[in-house]
Order: sequence, then structure tokens, then C-alpha cells
Amino acid sequence: MFKTISDAADCEVRSVIRFLNANNIKPAEIHRQLVEIYGENVIIDGMVRKWVRQFNDGSTNVHDEARSGRPSVVNDGLVAKVNEKIRENRRFTIRTLFDEFPQISKVVLHEIVTNRLNYRKLCSRWFPKMFTDVHRTK
Repeated sequence: MFKTISDAADCEVRSVIRFLNANNIKPAEIHRQLVEIYGENVIIDGMVRKWVRQFNDGSTNVHDEARSGRPSVVNDGLVAKVNEKIRENRRFTIRTLFDEFPQISKVVLHEIVTNRLNYRKLCSRWFPKMFTDVHRTK
């Protein structure tokens, strides 16, 4: 019995596919071995065939190709401006920030405040997450 590997990276699985394909193992057998080692949800059989076909066509890249996507509106300058507005008024709401920055959605503003700036809501004021419980009670 083999040891099961969980949380395998996609490039790792593709490297195994490339190796087994180089040893002239059929895609169905490659899929069976992958499921045996990595578990049921590792990769579907059609994806094994796709990668075997790509490797047979001469591809050697096992990593995901860069994709064009929607560019992020969040940059360091914007985060600094939002932080400046927060420091002006600690009793802000996401809605009042939205009035100051109408080009940014409320969801993105909330993400900037909570994830990038690490603020948490405490009563009606926002505090950085690094405050301890003693600081919050003061």
C-alpha cells in the first residue's frame, strides 16, 4: 500500500504525468496511478489525456500559463489614501469611504480596510488588528 499525498500542486501532478508519459504508459494507467497516490479528486481522466497530448506535441512546460485578467484597481497609493481618510475619522463607515472614493466598489473598499490595512471594527470605531485586548478596553 502506498502513502497518499494530499494537497499536491498542479505542476507536481503534471510533472508526474510527463514522467509517466515519457515511460510510454497509457493515459488511463497514468490516471489510475494518480488517483491511487493523490486521491480521487486530484485530476480527471480527460485532463490526463490533454496533458499527455501536449507533452507528445513537444510541450515541456508543467506550469500554468499566464492569463490576462481584469487588472486590480488596488495599488499602494490608493491604500495610502484610504488609510489617510481613516485616520481623519475613525468613526467612518464603508459607505462614507465609498462617498470619498466612488470609483471603487464597497466590497473592494472593505477588502482594503480589513485585509490590506488590517483594521477591525470595535463598537463604532475601527482599530488596527495589532491591538491587544488590554488596548481595546482602554
